[in-house]
Amino acid sequence: MTTRTRIAVIGVGNDLRRDDAVGWTVIDRLRQRAVGRPLPPGTVLATCDGDPVRLIGLWEGADLAIVVDAAHAHPAHPGLVHRLDLDAGLLQHPATSSHGLGLGEAVELARVLGRLPGRLVIYAVEGADSSLGTGLSEAVKSVVGPLAEDVEAEITRHRHAAARG
Repeated sequence: MTTRTRIAVIGVGNDLRRDDAVGWTVIDRLRQRAVGRPLPPGTVLATCDGDPVRLIGLWEGADLAIVVDAAHAHPAHPGLVHRLDLDAGLLQHPATSSHGLGLGEAVELARVLGRLPGRLVIYAVEGADSSLGTGLSEAVKSVVGPLAEDVEAEITRHRHAAARG
């Protein structure tokens, strides 16, 4: 028996603001990896500039939504990855999105509108440089591969859990 679920993996960011492109870079890495090892049917890889309405549209109806975004934290630890589950206190976390409106606002708006995914996991990567320009800092670039693997593992765990019922 094959279990079909909709999974949305969303890279948030801006590819013209250095480390803010980490979410898009992880999505690119996942697309490259999927050529040799396809993701499960129903998995959508998308990028978004962080607009809450677009985020909600991308994750609406998903059984699992995984969002990868750059974050600012004080004190900063560039390259440090935070894994946050919606039920684990996402809105109280000290790291904030690098966008004017953060994921917290998108989550709250989706909650009010009844448009949250079944499960929401956020991978927030502390950045070193969000100035204008392209290219990730070395600290952030070094986590892209392992983070793509973590996202794939998250998808696999979800698929196995869904298959068990």
